[in-house]
This record gives sequence, C-alpha cells and structure tokens, in this order.
Amino acid sequence: MTDAPSREMPASETRALLLRLLDAGVTAAHPRGCLIPHLPSVPPGRLVILGAGKAGASMAALAERHYRAQGVGPARIAGLAVARHGYGEPAGVIEVVEAGHPVPDAAGIAATQRALDLAASAGPDDLVLVLLSGGGSANWIAPAGALTLAEKQGITRALLRSGAAIDEINCVRKHLSRIKGGRLAQAAGHAGRLLTLAISDVPRDDPAVIASGPTVPDPTTLADARAICARRGIPLPPSAEALLNDPANESPKPGDPAFARTEFRIIARPVDALNAAAAAADAAGYEPVLLGADLEGEAREVAAAQAGLAREMAAAGRKAALISGGELTVTIRGEGQGGPNQEYALALALALDGAPGISALSADTDGTDGGRGEATDPAGAMIDPTTLARAAAAGLDARASLGENDSTPFFDRLGDLVRPGPTRTNVNDLRIILVG
Repeated sequence: MTDAPSREMPASETRALLLRLLDAGVTAAHPRGCLIPHLPSVPPGRLVILGAGKAGASMAALAERHYRAQGVGPARIAGLAVARHGYGEPAGVIEVVEAGHPVPDAAGIAATQRALDLAASAGPDDLVLVLLSGGGSANWIAPAGALTLAEKQGITRALLRSGAAIDEINCVRKHLSRIKGGRLAQAAGHAGRLLTLAISDVPRDDPAVIASGPTVPDPTTLADARAICARRGIPLPPSAEALLNDPANESPKPGDPAFARTEFRIIARPVDALNAAAAAADAAGYEPVLLGADLEGEAREVAAAQAGLAREMAAAGRKAALISGGELTVTIRGEGQGGPNQEYALALALALDGAPGISALSADTDGTDGGRGEATDPAGAMIDPTTLARAAAAGLDARASLGENDSTPFFDRLGDLVRPGPTRTNVNDLRIILVG
C-alpha cells in the first residue's frame, strides 16, 4: 500500500496552527497553572503580598482568592500589586495599580514607595510574599539619591535604544534604585520570612536579573554599571554619576543579613512555554526542534541564521517546527515603530525570500512587543512564502522598512500582526518556524 500524497497546508490553516502553538506556550506559563502549588502555609501573623510585573496582578488575585478560601480574613492580608498599564485585574483586598512599561512613570513611583512601606511594616510573625514577573523592573521604580523620574526615564530610553541586553539594563537599574538589587529584602528585614515566587522572563532564569532581583543578592557592582554605560554610550546626568561613583550606594551582596530569612523559587520558565508549543507541534504532525530558550542577540542576525536552518530542513524534506525563545534586541538606527519580534519576522521574510513551504510566527508571550508601551501594541507578527510578494503589491519596501526599524506599519498593512492582547504572564519571546 502506497502512502497518500502529501499536500501543502493552506495559508489560513498554517496561520491558525501557528496561533494555537503560541497559545499553548502562553497557557503553560500563566499563573493559574503554576502558582497555587507553591503558595506557602498561613503565617501566625499577617500576609503581606507584594506583586510586580506583567503577571503581578494575576498572581496577586490568585493568591488572595486562595488564602481567603482557607479562611484568612481580610484584616490579616495586606498587599499591593503593580502591573503594566492594561494588565491589571481585581485582586480582592489587595490593591492593584497600573504603571508604565518599559519606561517608568509617576504611578509606578507612588506605588513602589507604598510597597517599600508595606515591606518595612512586616514583623516577626508576618510573611512577606513577593510575586514577581517580567516587567517588574519598570513597574517598581524608586530612584535613589537625587535622581529624578525624568532622568530615570531618559536613562531607560537610552539603554533600550542602545541594544543593551536585559542583564545589562537591569545592572544599571539596580544601582540607581532603592528597591532593586536586593534592597526590597533589606526593607523587609524585620519580617519573619520573605518568600519570592517568580515567573522568569530572562535568559538562564537568573534570579538576580528577573525584575532586577529586588529580593536576592546582587552579583553586579557599581563598576559593572559604569562600564555598561560607557560601552553603550549612555549619557548620565550628574545625579546618576554621583550614585554610580558612591561606594556607599553598592547593592547588598551574598552573605548580607538581609537574606537570612529569604527564599526564592521560580514557578514558570521560558522553556516551559517552548515545551508546550513543541508538544502541540508534535500532535499536529511536525517534528519539534528546540533551538533553545535563552537566545540573545540582534533580532535580524538571529533571523538570518534561523532562515538558513529552515532552508536546510526544507531541502532535506523534513516536516519540522523550529522553536526558540529568549530575548532578542534591536539597535535602533531608524525612526520607525516596531519591536524585536516584528523586526525578527521582517528580517526572516527577507532572508527566506519566498522560500516555499516555510511559515513562521514570532511573538512576545506577554502580548506586546516594543511599541509605545501600550496594552494595544502587537505581540509580534507572522510571515509565509507570500509575504514579500504581497508587500510589493501593496507598495511596501521590506528592506527599507527593516532599515528604518519600521516593522509595525509593514505588517499592519499586510494584516499579519499578532494581537492576542494582554496575556498577564511573561516568559519572553516564542518563535516558531514551520517547515514543510
């Protein structure tokens, strides 16, 4: 008996499959599937619940419902969760504040001071439960010394435009802050216990990098932060220079008494999303090929390399799903609008140049990719063998758009933006290339 001839999946079916694989990855990393088993028992005193990041509100809401169902009265729960604008949700007795991301704002400053005050109010019978996720670095904003919000915003924008990696950005942030780099643990120094439950959005799942490590020792130094600013050409106001040159402003290191009663657990990782997408691809008849959860580098360079691998697999007749994660960067050279995932997709389309049988999706699992910092920003984009031809027919110049870092209008004209809306989690990027 001979096998039935294979057929190429229609574009609409391919796109629907790519979106299903993305949804599988996001679902695997959502707090509702991973938080509850890690919640600790009720302390003899109060529960002080502090959330920050794109999953900050969703994690706080789940924790509040869990403890209220166990009979913990509202008088024994104090808390505040700060999430990106558009990522809030009701959390019972825990107040939720929406604040700026990736550039911090005044709402974040006010909420962060209250979070520090709540941590400082915890006594020996109390548990401080910190619920962290990606985006926490921008949402928890407490400029140190004489540094102003406007100056901190300018430094953040310059770092983002420079193409700096997330660990570099967070190193600088930690040395200009009163909450990052272990300083929240110092503020909660009288608490009986501090437990951090985190959803990782960083390469290699380093606790000191997730949300700039507010509850863990900081391995980076003032000298590291100065070197990053020099290497990336970041202009610093006098207030920031004073902080980075003041030995008394060094962040707490391993062995500091502030960490004697602290614990840190990661409850969801980028690789969890990749594995879920791989399982869904396998169920759809594709050979899953995981390229790593910790990829870094320029989006267009990674796209070129992965396009070459996809072409090799297509030439070998393999039906495969190339799946990768991590956090790519874009060195801004133009004046356009976009984000790393959209830039990757545009560069991938150019590198593939209409190669048949290859389609792809690249999106941030938090639901937004670059843009203006609004919840309505797209998460990424999709491409297929017709992308460049459709662009040309619409009068779009793909290479010029890439040169101007202007991927959002390009894909918007084609109807190829991915817009899931706020997912209320974040395990970084998810890129899927379907071959065959």
